[in-house]
Amino acid sequence: MKMKAKAQSPPLPSTPTNRIRHRKRTKSLEVIADVSKMNGGELLLNDENKYKSMWIRTYSSLWMVGYVIMILYLGHLYICATVVVVQILMAAELFHLRRRIHEDKRLPGFWLINWYFFFTAMLYVYGRILRQHLVNTVTSDNFCHKLVNGLIKYHMVICYFLYIAGMMWFILTLKKKMYKYQFGQYAWTHMILIVVFTQSSFTVANIFEGIFWFILPATLIAVNDVAAYLFGFFFGRTPLIKLSPKKTWEGFIGGSVATLANILTQFQWMTCPRMDLSTGWLNCDPGPLFNLDYYPFPKYLPRWFPWKGVSIAPVQWHALCLGLFASIIAPFGGFFASGLKRAFKIKDFGDSIPGHGGFTDRMDCQMVMAIFAYIYFQSFVLPPTNSVEMIVDQIVRSLSLEEQERLYVMLGQIFKQQQFGYP
Repeated sequence: MKMKAKAQSPPLPSTPTNRIRHRKRTKSLEVIADVSKMNGGELLLNDENKYKSMWIRTYSSLWMVGYVIMILYLGHLYICATVVVVQILMAAELFHLRRRIHEDKRLPGFWLINWYFFFTAMLYVYGRILRQHLVNTVTSDNFCHKLVNGLIKYHMVICYFLYIAGMMWFILTLKKKMYKYQFGQYAWTHMILIVVFTQSSFTVANIFEGIFWFILPATLIAVNDVAAYLFGFFFGRTPLIKLSPKKTWEGFIGGSVATLANILTQFQWMTCPRMDLSTGWLNCDPGPLFNLDYYPFPKYLPRWFPWKGVSIAPVQWHALCLGLFASIIAPFGGFFASGLKRAFKIKDFGDSIPGHGGFTDRMDCQMVMAIFAYIYFQSFVLPPTNSVEMIVDQIVRSLSLEEQERLYVMLGQIFKQQQFGYP
């Protein structure tokens, strides 16, 4: 009887009944997510804490605006220093993204290689951008002038061998069973240098062409971003793309309109280019680019029409082109950053700016805009040929007194040959 009772005892938990219960329990856990939260569609419209988030974001934005106004007052070098600091903070956020504590403990000091490549790239890029400005700064001192000219002459060679030294350092640190992680870090570092650092470095080139060419693109992106956020915050319902939950079609279109309206403002200050690394105030003629041109309306318009024409500065046409780019193409820099965050399953790159995330979250569109503003300025705004005044100014700043006298004698000989028809 005991054996029979034992035989009739409840079976192990693998009976069909328990399997069915287990399936039901498993199936019950598979709750279909809210449609508004699928694939990044969680909009601020449905966020319970959206107003709290908005106020935190607003306070942080006001602090940033105040700081920008301060550095604009201080001048070119302080703006450039701010750009460099932001680049370093962005690099720190992105380096940290792929860092693993366990692997780093087995590779002490390996993280220094990332920063070595970063500062080598900084030396190369800013050396190329600011070399003439550095020469113009030390023209008064003959020794410094020759030293700087020598460094600039061999600048590319120096940077090349610094990079080769970094690659040799990396190879010597390779450790068995860590190859995949180390080469992943090597590739990640170079991706940061190409996609993030190089693009954002063109901001410095824009600054020295005139602070106007820095503040206009940056303002267009800021206005577009704020308008898109507010339109999406209050009216947005349709996600623009599934990667970015806080972007909506309504916000995108509203941001475009607000950006284009921003170009109607007259920018008549801080238009002078800086040719050296000094900090003094600049006085110059803004030139015809910032002067109003009158465009009369066609004569076939009725006589009762109140306006006969409109006055527009050429720079406003350029601002229109920059505004279109800021509204239509630059936001895709933010979409790229959103996709990257989704790939790493993080909400923000950092928490340095309350309500905004990290510096990379705030500068994603600015990087795309900076390189476009530089290319646009060099292609469509900068005069194709140098004027006599610009050439003379470059001669005075770049050549020593002996070299200027030699140039004077050579020009005199050329004039004589042209005057008397000598071959």
